[in-house]
Amino acid sequence: MKMTSTALPGLLEAVRGFDSGTLDRDGYLRACAARADECEPWLKAFVTRVPAADLKAAASGPLAGIPIGVKDIIATAGLRTTNGSAIFADHVPVEDAAIVTAIKRLGGTVFGKTVTTEFAFRHPGPTVNPWNTAHTPGGSSSGSAAAVAAGIVPLALGTQTMGSVVRPAAYCGIVGFKASFGAVPREGVHPLSGSLDHVGFMARSVDDVAYALALLGDPGYVLADGMDLAGWRFDARQGLDPLPAPSLALVCGPDWSKVGAEQKALLEHVATMLRRSGASVEEVSLPEIGEPTLEPLQRILGWEALDIYGDLVARHPDRASAPLKGLVEDSRAITQAGYVAARRTQRELRAALSTRLSGYDAVLTVPATGEAPEGLGSTGDASWCAPWTFLGFPALTVPAGRSARGLPLGVQLVGTFGRDIPTLRVAKWVEAVLGNPA
Repeated sequence: MKMTSTALPGLLEAVRGFDSGTLDRDGYLRACAARADECEPWLKAFVTRVPAADLKAAASGPLAGIPIGVKDIIATAGLRTTNGSAIFADHVPVEDAAIVTAIKRLGGTVFGKTVTTEFAFRHPGPTVNPWNTAHTPGGSSSGSAAAVAAGIVPLALGTQTMGSVVRPAAYCGIVGFKASFGAVPREGVHPLSGSLDHVGFMARSVDDVAYALALLGDPGYVLADGMDLAGWRFDARQGLDPLPAPSLALVCGPDWSKVGAEQKALLEHVATMLRRSGASVEEVSLPEIGEPTLEPLQRILGWEALDIYGDLVARHPDRASAPLKGLVEDSRAITQAGYVAARRTQRELRAALSTRLSGYDAVLTVPATGEAPEGLGSTGDASWCAPWTFLGFPALTVPAGRSARGLPLGVQLVGTFGRDIPTLRVAKWVEAVLGNPA
């Protein structure tokens, strides 16, 4: 089946409607709840939903009237948080995660908890791709991507340790943004790997995820130009100022032979469109984003995940999945010296590639091998997102086309460490050039 489109406004469109008086906050919440009622029997994007009768818009605040999907590894006080695991099936936190506290302080409404793979690793949940239910929505932020794509919520929180925001967003045809490492608070988010975990945003436009970063990023986070996020004045009425005719590094890697023909053709087509619109697009070889990043990433992930999950799996072997047990068992071979060396490589490559790419406004590459894979047993290959996560670079996907089967395809844009705002400005320009790829 193919999802029918919805006319419900996106994040900034709704905010502007509230401000102008053309859109009612409580009416918008009710419409989103009705959309969920329509879609959820087949979409299965939510583990827990707040009852429609309890959805009340705040009287004021930049997020007042905005329903937000919260990935189910992010703590919500008084609202079940399962971490996608049978071990935590009845877990109800007593405190909100820092980012949920911020959402509520700004007037936002927690709409519900979105499906995640178990502990944001590989064991998938029941969510389907909203464009074709025979295909995965990606993961681990499966429910967040599907809920935004289906028009249930205008904004959802995801997390990314390898490719769990950018890849599912690409599969579902929305914008998924992972800021630089540390730019978005992670306190109260169940960890998978503390040196790799990021909180990200899923929405329908580049302006929408930029607005989310402006409001929900760590205000003290210092960007590459020395400004902190608190000093960024995002104008919700105007949105981002696009960066026209950017200089882009076209990167084909890490293992280009695994990328599908449709995705390759789309990337080439986008590069041509951007050149015709004034961009400089230069193919750049970055061998570092292959094995030199993927191997130490696996060591860091394994060492840190073993510390978090080793005892938990030992205590609950009947309620832990085979992928999680495999991660724990495989990680026992990692030595402390190997882990320390991997962290050193991470720091060195972050600095080296920031310098290597300093002459470009962003990297242009693919977010995945192509369309969402068929079946729900796997959430896809994260190899084309993982290197940028390892480096802590800001990255996002922008919808760019459709496969022959009508499934979304995207392109990925990546900036260097701390250059989140320029990267978003490039992405807004690219988004405008590409138009509506549906």
